[in-house]
Amino acid sequence: MNEALSVAGAEFRWGLIGPGAIAHQFAEVVQRLPGSRLALVHGRDAGRAGAFAARWSVADRPPPRVARELSELLADPDIDAIYIATPHAQHGAAIRACLEAGKPVLCEKPLVPTLAEAEALVALARQRQVFLMEALWTRFLPAYAVAGRWLREQAIGPLRGIQSSFCFPAPYEAESRLFNPALAGGALLDLGVYNLNLTRWVLQQAWGDCPAPTSIDARGLLAPTGVDQRVNAMLTFEGGLSSQFICAFDSAADNALTVFGERGTITLPRWFSQASEAVLQRRGGEPQRVAAPLRINGFEGEIEEAQQCIAAGRLESAVMPHAETLAVLGWMDEIRRQLGVRYPFE
Repeated sequence: MNEALSVAGAEFRWGLIGPGAIAHQFAEVVQRLPGSRLALVHGRDAGRAGAFAARWSVADRPPPRVARELSELLADPDIDAIYIATPHAQHGAAIRACLEAGKPVLCEKPLVPTLAEAEALVALARQRQVFLMEALWTRFLPAYAVAGRWLREQAIGPLRGIQSSFCFPAPYEAESRLFNPALAGGALLDLGVYNLNLTRWVLQQAWGDCPAPTSIDARGLLAPTGVDQRVNAMLTFEGGLSSQFICAFDSAADNALTVFGERGTITLPRWFSQASEAVLQRRGGEPQRVAAPLRINGFEGEIEEAQQCIAAGRLESAVMPHAETLAVLGWMDEIRRQLGVRYPFE
């Protein structure tokens, strides 16, 4: 455990690699949560990193510094953990460098593009006794605590199916992170990771565990660059239960997650990845809507979980353990195989 955290009440100091769009949500939370702060920012473009640090300087905390070299960030004894928000294909190298330097890691989803790479990094984290967690923030949202309780109580009876969508129309740009195979582009890694991860979560809540699917069937459309532009997939489990989903960069959808049961449905409505409401609809009854607002922007749950685990000397989170990351990557490997998507770095 970092010696800086051994003193009760000490602040938690974060380093950040990859000051892009998603990193702003992380920085907002860290700079607003009591007892934490953004201490050091590293990016390939020092000017951009400096602008990011300036944007997230707040009155009640020391201003974030800029590390021009990654080695400077990794060697800083005052950094308690590092958040990684680079493009997908660059996650692995950054994670490995952090683990080898003994720095705990919270890395944006997907942890890495392939199961093989993830297995090697998990093994390294365990060997070095360093915390590693994929930042799948949805599992920590208050709306999912509500829906999870309904599932555990069997409020809709035995499960019959799951449906979800996560789509938005994005302009095609071959070099963008969404469509560039060298950056591990594609709708599955960017969006489908939520559909698949929450499929596992639903079954774990209702069944106590998520078994391996008996079959995975995927169809889709590839972009001119060869990455998946649209994915339609169905995972079938024991008893005939299926999880059907679509994720796409060329479509609009309600972006909801619905669980079907013998006696009703549970829905995380529009934009289920950041749901702030859960809806229980029992057959013949009125819908029960439970508001579950975000305290800041939704990232607070995963950040607090990582901080608590690291302070306690744990190597992984019980809410988002290594096994979940590995299982979902295995499913994604199979879906990409069926679609014919292969990255140049594989």
